[in-house]
Amino acid sequence: MSATHARKAEVRLYEHLMRNADPDLPFEDQLNPNSLTVIEALIEPALAEGQPGDLLQFLRQGYFCIDSDSTPERPVFNRTVGLTDTWAKMAKNMQPSA
Repeated sequence: MSATHARKAEVRLYEHLMRNADPDLPFEDQLNPNSLTVIEALIEPALAEGQPGDLLQFLRQGYFCIDSDSTPERPVFNRTVGLTDTWAKMAKNMQPSA
């Protein structure tokens, strides 16, 4: 895909809403301030033709659903499941212990 043919889209990356489930902390201190990251991405033109509720896999990123906020001019994708970084876990486990 070339950038000249790509379409702009909004991509919403969701993380856990709560970062700490400590009942002794005020509710606001338990919330994850990074629970939503919104980025602008370039997508294949065919992806803009999807309908709300359509499920897609973005290579090396995870699984996404087209949001009901989407329009043909401005598609919106929500990450529903991220991919785990198996290689990073393996590399960490192969590090010699101190």
